[in-house]
Amino acid sequence: MGERVAFIGLGVMGAPMAGHLARAGHRVSVFNRTASKAARWVEQHGGSASPTPAGAAAEAAAVFVCVGNDDDVRAVTTGPDGALPAMRSGALLVDHTTTSAMLARELAAAACARDIGFVDAPVSGGQPGAENGTLTVMCGGDPEDFARAEPLVACYARLVKRLGPPGAGQLTKMVNQICIAGLLEALAEALHFARQAGLDAAAVVEVISNGAAQSWQMENRHRPMLEGRYDFGFAVDWMRKDLAIVLDEARRNGAHLPVTALVDQLYAEVQALGGGRWDTSSLLARLQAQSRKG
Repeated sequence: MGERVAFIGLGVMGAPMAGHLARAGHRVSVFNRTASKAARWVEQHGGSASPTPAGAAAEAAAVFVCVGNDDDVRAVTTGPDGALPAMRSGALLVDHTTTSAMLARELAAAACARDIGFVDAPVSGGQPGAENGTLTVMCGGDPEDFARAEPLVACYARLVKRLGPPGAGQLTKMVNQICIAGLLEALAEALHFARQAGLDAAAVVEVISNGAAQSWQMENRHRPMLEGRYDFGFAVDWMRKDLAIVLDEARRNGAHLPVTALVDQLYAEVQALGGGRWDTSSLLARLQAQSRKG
């Protein structure tokens, strides 16, 4: 028999992640703000659904959270009917939401006061990674808590690594988002330049992706970018939420992030084009719109 676990938040990431836990033999209780999604998940995977986070978490050895932002995490963990007060002593709370490092430390302290372990564990790999069980998971927490979380998280991850104490996972995710933002703007400008120069942009990428310019973003995003197809992936609205967290942390720790701040403003222009739900690779659409204006 697997462990009794709870999963709170069944969005495009949480639903498949919880599904992997169920397929691995764990007994999963779920909660989602939209109850119909939880009901559909139970129909597909078994387990049970609860009308509150507290109900889902009450008997669980480990509780996983994957929601939208800091306020959402607080609502389902420490708010009315939140999971944390209902969890039993010795249980483990794992937060997969991308949040501030301050929240991670806040939750770690609240969990510790109740003799509950805590790991902040934001993920990278997007919806395909969640569905295929190939996420990269960046963790912060005490070594003992991480050791308990690792085999469970491995059900939907190809890499699970502890980077330090509570908050270290979120700080590492910020580094990840800084890299992605800069890479995508560079790729958008490169493809735009190639087209303006009269080159076959797809052929150019075939060549340069075998050299020093190679990146995951180039290999996986250049085709839909050239097709003008952005109705998938990680939304601009979500990236701006993440970059706001990054820039706030940078103001606190003294890091200078001029490119990240610029790309955040470029994403604001994509939002103004109506692209808030477009994939983050839609930075090319902004350049094309500027060219049409002359």
